[in-house]
Amino acid sequence: MRKLPPLNALRAFESTARHLSFGLAAAELGVTPTAISHQIRLLEDICGQSLFSRRPRPLRLTAAGEVLFPILRDGFDSFAAALADFSSGGLSETLRVTTPNAFASRWLVPRLPRWRETQPRIALEVIGTDRTLNLASGEADVAIRYGRRMPSEHVAQELFRDTYFPICRPDVLPHGKPLADPVEMRRLPRIHYDWMKTDAGTPTWRRWWMKAREVDPGFPRDVEPCQLSFREESHAIAAVLAGQGVGICSDIIMRPELERGELVKAHELSLEGLGYYLLHLPEHPRERMITLFADWLRSVV
Repeated sequence: MRKLPPLNALRAFESTARHLSFGLAAAELGVTPTAISHQIRLLEDICGQSLFSRRPRPLRLTAAGEVLFPILRDGFDSFAAALADFSSGGLSETLRVTTPNAFASRWLVPRLPRWRETQPRIALEVIGTDRTLNLASGEADVAIRYGRRMPSEHVAQELFRDTYFPICRPDVLPHGKPLADPVEMRRLPRIHYDWMKTDAGTPTWRRWWMKAREVDPGFPRDVEPCQLSFREESHAIAAVLAGQGVGICSDIIMRPELERGELVKAHELSLEGLGYYLLHLPEHPRERMITLFADWLRSVV
């Protein structure tokens, strides 16, 4: 027999974590903020640790709360989706896909209408996160991972690889045209973002500068600092789209704007990117859907 906390406590925690507000959670569930606080205290007593940091404000999740919240959120979402399918007269299948944030928002989401046209009976639950979810524990059915080589765990297949170019809006460039000489890049504002894992082949401005010296020994030796630096890739992409400078970006992630001419390659000197890999557990019960999803991904590249 399952030993579970009271449902009211779980609902109170999930709503509060989603809103990061006792008041909004209370309004959503039709109770008082005091009742919400009481239920969360009850759940914290059961868990044996705090789920929220209440001081200093604003309210935020603790490390334990960060682990528990997506599990409950996804569970409640699954309940709601299943009940909605019953009420509409039938059950649709759902495939839970986890991908890096940038790939989810910049590449996958804009193409989802094509998936619905191809497979209207298979719903996708997209989990965009730069955290590596545990497929063995059931956090997702399939994962799209980004790396230099084929992952060794589970069943893996390469989907495609990308290439990195210095990319910007045309109005950032002199006369709106790509640079003929890479040394001219020194005159342009450059945008950097941190990589979670770095090695000698990481496609950054430092690596681009080194490659430019390999092509032209007269290229300046010192790597000049970037004018803008970001911790998150998405923020660097936003700065590039806003015309604030040139970023070393993936041609797959930036493909829509490159195709429309909203962005251009500031110079043709490129860096080798990484691979996108599809992973799932062997003999997965949704293997048929995973195969359909993998085939569709390749077809839209």
